[in-house]
Amino acid sequence: MQLALVHARYQLLETARVPVAIFGSAFFPAAAMLFFVVPFAGRDPVGATFATGAMVTFSVMSANIFQYGVGVAEDRDQPWNPYTRTLPAGPAPRFAGRILAGLAITYLSLIPVVVIAATLTRARIEPAAFLLALATVAVISVPFTLMGLAIGYALPSKAAIVVAQLVFFPLAFGGGLLSAPGQAPGFIEAIAPYLPTRGAVELMWAAVGDYSVSPLSLVMLGVWVVVLATLAGWAYRRDEGRRFS
Repeated sequence: MQLALVHARYQLLETARVPVAIFGSAFFPAAAMLFFVVPFAGRDPVGATFATGAMVTFSVMSANIFQYGVGVAEDRDQPWNPYTRTLPAGPAPRFAGRILAGLAITYLSLIPVVVIAATLTRARIEPAAFLLALATVAVISVPFTLMGLAIGYALPSKAAIVVAQLVFFPLAFGGGLLSAPGQAPGFIEAIAPYLPTRGAVELMWAAVGDYSVSPLSLVMLGVWVVVLATLAGWAYRRDEGRRFS
């Protein structure tokens, strides 16, 4: 655990040297709050609360896909990364440290969304529900962390940026993050339960308000976690074999 904290501190210091990385993760959800949620749902307490939950999920997805997908790919190009992979401690402390640092950055990226919701909308949440939502953030980070790791270890940095961008918006739109519960277009409602974004946002909606999670969405979220974990593990072993065999 001590080594994991050392790696987490290193990752956070490295990110802090380029603060635009954190700004980028927080910008799109905050902009969506200002341009879509505040004018159209800001005066409706229930609608604003659910919309804020969707934007929180949007931010979690953005932070993790880009942070791990692009960050890991860029780290693989640096001489320091191959060196750390030869150390006798093994990959676990580095993985744990990266995930801890990523979770901290994810929570930081949520601050603008929460501030906008609290000051410019009528979104309201009980203290217990707020704590539950904070815990839910860590849970729904899992599939997008695994997705980012799979992209980062499978692709070079230039390709990873493109692929992260290509999967990000279709997942957000297809999962119904840009519409209220039950109000997405028909084709979105048909495909949404099969995407990881839908299961994630439904868990967030259930945490912040009176919403029942669809069993299909929850099952498919679990399936995505297994599939993405398999892909991430395969990508890591493939990269390891190419570099050190």
